[in-house]
Amino acid sequence: MREISLADVPGLVGQEIGVSDWITVDQTMINQFADATLDHQFIHVDPERAATESPFGGTIAHGFLTLSLLSAMNFDGIPKIREQTMGINYGFDRVRFMSPVKSGARVRGNFTLSEHRFRGAGMLMMTYDVSVEIENEKKPALTATWITIVQFDPKDRPDDA
Repeated sequence: MREISLADVPGLVGQEIGVSDWITVDQTMINQFADATLDHQFIHVDPERAATESPFGGTIAHGFLTLSLLSAMNFDGIPKIREQTMGINYGFDRVRFMSPVKSGARVRGNFTLSEHRFRGAGMLMMTYDVSVEIENEKKPALTATWITIVQFDPKDRPDDA
């Protein structure tokens, strides 16, 4: 895994800083997500009915399942900040579900650092423009503006921050 320092972050604004590995979204994953969220709509969990009654030709992942995979994609695709002691998911300013993820499809995350801001002595807020790509599809599954916070020991804060 690639590693960067806090001092490197300002120079990365506007750049794609990471692309995750592919993740297969299979029917088992979709069913487990349906069980966890109590969302058993047929377009997610009933392959036979979804094949005949939906416009997708089969089951599709929940949009929130695709969104939730961003955590794994982040861990896999974004360089680790050397001084980080903890990462915090702060939230999203914008999420758009652009294209359905069909059961069996592979997805991966693309992360561009759009903004950073030091907050207090030991916190760095980072904003990413994120897209989740579907293998062999033109449109992404989703796009989002994602805000995270990197916590670090204040003694490690760069002098020019």
